[in-house]
Amino acid sequence: MAEPTLAGAPNRPASVAPPAPQGCAPSARRVELHRAAEVVALVGLVVTQPLLDVLGRSPDFFLFHRATSRDVLVLVALVTLVPGAAVVLLGAATRPAGARVRAGAHTVLVGLLLAALAVQVGRQVTPLRGVPLVVVAVLAGVAGAVAHRRWSLPGRVLRVAALGPLVFVGLFLFASPASAVVLPRAHEGAAGVAGPGSHPPVVMIVLDELPLVSLLGPDGRIDAARYPNFAELAGGSTWYRNATGVSGWTPYALPAMLTGRYPSTPSAPHYSQYPDNLFTALGGLYDIRAQESITRLCPPSRCDQPVAPEQGLGVLVRESGALLGRIAAPVDSRIDPQESFREQTAAEVGLDAAEPVPADPKFRWDSLNDNQPVRFTSFLAGLRPADRPTLHFLHLLMPHAPWAFLPSGARYDAPDDLPNDGAGWADLARARHLAQLRYTDRLVGETLRTLRATGLYDRSLVVLTADHGVSFAPDWQGRGMGAIEHAPGEVAWVPLFVKQPGQRAGRVDDRNWEHVDLLPTIADAVHVRVPWRLDGRSAEQPARERTEKYFYDRPGERVVLPGGVPTRPAPSVPHPLVGTTVGEEPTDGTASVAHLGAFDHVDPAAGELPALVWGTVPRQVPDGTLLAVAVNGRVGAVVPVVPADPGGRRFAAFLPDDHLFRPGANRLDLYRVGADGTLRRLTLS
Repeated sequence: MAEPTLAGAPNRPASVAPPAPQGCAPSARRVELHRAAEVVALVGLVVTQPLLDVLGRSPDFFLFHRATSRDVLVLVALVTLVPGAAVVLLGAATRPAGARVRAGAHTVLVGLLLAALAVQVGRQVTPLRGVPLVVVAVLAGVAGAVAHRRWSLPGRVLRVAALGPLVFVGLFLFASPASAVVLPRAHEGAAGVAGPGSHPPVVMIVLDELPLVSLLGPDGRIDAARYPNFAELAGGSTWYRNATGVSGWTPYALPAMLTGRYPSTPSAPHYSQYPDNLFTALGGLYDIRAQESITRLCPPSRCDQPVAPEQGLGVLVRESGALLGRIAAPVDSRIDPQESFREQTAAEVGLDAAEPVPADPKFRWDSLNDNQPVRFTSFLAGLRPADRPTLHFLHLLMPHAPWAFLPSGARYDAPDDLPNDGAGWADLARARHLAQLRYTDRLVGETLRTLRATGLYDRSLVVLTADHGVSFAPDWQGRGMGAIEHAPGEVAWVPLFVKQPGQRAGRVDDRNWEHVDLLPTIADAVHVRVPWRLDGRSAEQPARERTEKYFYDRPGERVVLPGGVPTRPAPSVPHPLVGTTVGEEPTDGTASVAHLGAFDHVDPAAGELPALVWGTVPRQVPDGTLLAVAVNGRVGAVVPVVPADPGGRRFAAFLPDDHLFRPGANRLDLYRVGADGTLRRLTLS
């Protein structure tokens, strides 16, 4: 018996559903694709573009970590694909909850990404920082999400912008300075022509971020009490006291030194961009033993560079993640991949010391060799006589920040977010720099001792200099254009010592030396003719007549500085309390010390000390209040409480005298210094 049907309805089985309208499934797929494209576009703007932009302008980041082309390409793929894919999958996880929940989740994702983008844009175009910037960014994200939900135009714009990541990758690979590292062009460079005369060994050390004025004593000479090994080198070499670097940035300064040409284009410090340089000029005649740090100017055909800091894809990903955190933060930060440049020590990489531990009573814990930078240790090990003329080259990131060494060679920890500029902070930065410079002086002494022990010292052309300086002038700290204009004597003038083979007596030459003069001077000393045009002139030629200095904050943009040997800044006068002993004082107030527990178990034999004390104080302690920091009853530093910054109402005290510490438990005390000199102890937590 047939089932009844409605009038006019087709007679068909009830179990068969009506066919779906044409185009329903494709529409759903299209919506999903549109949503994915919008997410990809926003992630590209929030993550891919800013990160590749910073890394693309920082080829030295990849050179320092000795990244291969494959490493960089994998990193670019991860930066481009993984964040977008992760957010897309996060949105797709809501699919089982239904179309309405899915649409709502997508709107939330769009709003969050727009807020993250607003943080970056707001930091560039507004003075807002911190919580106010976050509030404004959230409001912008909400407004953008509402507009995206209500109107179709924002979604269309985002879908077109989904091509952005491909554009960003293309610019990075083919148009950025880092492209020379990823896709280097083969170029052997021109070899120098050997002339008549001897070809002595060359030992060249380039230090980093070392102003000449940091070495000077009150008489304008090298301060032999603080820097005995620099003074010893000056006493047996020619000291070009009026020497200047040509740029405050190593990727421009070092190529100028090794090519004899002023910076003209913002090129990567790579042999494919600077094919004609010191290494190629001497490479046909000399064996090259080069330890470069953030350059790769020596081509593989001339030398290999086996010693490197931590390298590989893992460190690139980790440091890129830290860089993205600074880019995305709602507060000002130094968005600089160079912050990851730190010389690893021999102990950190398990490298045997190049020489026996020196019998030096000033270094109390026999840890000097363990604490030597591994690049320096390898350099020392290679200082041996050879049958062929040899160029021993070392670019060492010392006394460059991060500052981590006491004069004795012991290391200390410090937070990454301490400012270097502003009230109190600039003085702290200079003190830490000078302490690390005194440790660098010890490394210079190790070099001189090794050269003499191997017989190379008398036979060799020895060159020691720095690529640029750095300013610690209040409000003008660093190496940027402001520092160049307001403190050129600290940024441009650098130490330069040239000891000719057989030279015994020291002399001072105040000619207008610029670091483009270095290559022609070396070439003349080793009797090799450089086959390309040079901007510099050899020290064997008459001195240049102009007194002004040429300096380049940016390649091709010359800054003219007045000439003349700078005078050192007025040294800070230690507070009368420093070095005194204190007894029990009344307690009045509190303070927080970040690493208070480090004083409970001090092991001097390990070569590490808690020599930087930092923390916060409550509002009851006014700005400008002096705090005396004592270890085991002896005052090691007196510092001011500085105005609050994003890190809070902070103080930081540097204790460079390692004799303050003893094995085991050490007592740390913090005292508030009254206007009349009375002390009130703060309870620490």
